[in-house]
Amino acid sequence: MKADNQNIRNTGIIIGLSAVIVSVDHHEPRVFIVRGAEHALSVGIVPSGEEGDALPFGPFDPETHPTLEQGLRSWVKNQTPVAPGYVEQLYTFGNRGRYAGQKQGEPRVVSIGYLALTHQEKIRTSEKEFWGNWYNYFPWEDWRRGKPATIENAIEPELARWSNSGASKEEKSRRRARANLCFGLEGMVWDDEKVLERYELLYEARLVYEAIRDRGIKSDSAPVPGRSMLYDHRRILATAMGRLRGKLKYRPVVFELMPEEFTLLYLQKTVEAISGHAMHKQNFRRLVESSGMVEEISGKKSAVAGGRPAAVFRFRRDAVLERPAPEAK
Repeated sequence: MKADNQNIRNTGIIIGLSAVIVSVDHHEPRVFIVRGAEHALSVGIVPSGEEGDALPFGPFDPETHPTLEQGLRSWVKNQTPVAPGYVEQLYTFGNRGRYAGQKQGEPRVVSIGYLALTHQEKIRTSEKEFWGNWYNYFPWEDWRRGKPATIENAIEPELARWSNSGASKEEKSRRRARANLCFGLEGMVWDDEKVLERYELLYEARLVYEAIRDRGIKSDSAPVPGRSMLYDHRRILATAMGRLRGKLKYRPVVFELMPEEFTLLYLQKTVEAISGHAMHKQNFRRLVESSGMVEEISGKKSAVAGGRPAAVFRFRRDAVLERPAPEAK
């Protein structure tokens, strides 16, 4: 193991482990954030001094971590008060220049991203460690109350300017088609899973802060609203959001975010929080009840303010959901 560790260092590559820990609280999707850059210093990367939001992260050490996932869980335990249950490998991020301000000759960091789901419990947080609403980072992804104003007010006009600045007629047409496909413009359909594609388009068009920062441009803001993150962590978060939205349609992963007992309305609001779309109440209820995923707890009701007590359900762990998610209204 020691020889393997030395070999990794000799290649100028460090294997990093990044965790996107997701929970839902008060019908809002949360991701656990580590504020500041201190957690990355152990990999030998000295950040530019910028303090900002980041995902829990740390290097894989083959001498002490039996597996990649155990290494990831070790860093999560070290940096957060969260103990996620469900964890799956997300993607490997190895682009050159991922760390803005990294000096020539410093090790290249290849990060293996993980998606972790947990039911949020009351844990102690601080200004340095907290649950952040993921729509603060991606305000254009929340369609629960209709089309987000930031798309019409900021994204559409900025993408139009970017498209028209293409060097040729073909380039202008290509850019316009890409913008329409990603953001559902000019009659195209909005695809809730294209979170990463939308972010990468905004990055290429220099409309998000990371694109400005990574090019060394001095600015405190970007043309499109949205809270930025250190390194390429907003890209990793976008990847996790798209993955989770897709899995909702064919796997019962939503129950990893739920308490042991819940009402169908609570379940619906949780699905809506992740998908970013409102759903038809009766259609959702019929689909869930016919799927065999849940069972009603006999004789138990949940008090609802201003309404009749609601039936209480629990997830059947042996059930497998193979039907698509209910369509948005």
